[in-house]
Amino acid sequence: MKNMRFLFISSILISGIMVLAACNQQPKGSQVAEGEDVSVYYFHTNARCVTCLTIEEEAKKDVSELFGNKVVFASYNLDEKEGLEKGKGLGVNSQMLIIVKGEQKINITNEGFLYARTNPEKFRKIIEENIKSLL
Repeated sequence: MKNMRFLFISSILISGIMVLAACNQQPKGSQVAEGEDVSVYYFHTNARCVTCLTIEEEAKKDVSELFGNKVVFASYNLDEKEGLEKGKGLGVNSQMLIIVKGEQKINITNEGFLYARTNPEKFRKIIEENIKSLL
């Protein structure tokens, strides 16, 4: 039987702003196969804002500085054939920053938008903690 995943989505209204949080959690006891590499993928489109560019720059720098060649960082443009194909293979069809090991994916896109520009140290810590959980 394939590993099952649960997606929990929660929303709250704070000062008139809707905040969404999602958790892609594997049930206890499920494991990722040993020996699979950890990769970080940033998917984007041709239209990019300053925050989108900053997410990519910060994530790439953080992955390189924290993990060297133990973790691969790659960026893909979904408006190009290669990016579209890679995105389809990972179930990605919109802008996304994900950490992948085998079939396990951790989506940290929201954290990128929240912290890459305003609190890069916090963003770096989130990247580090999520990658370490897969190593």
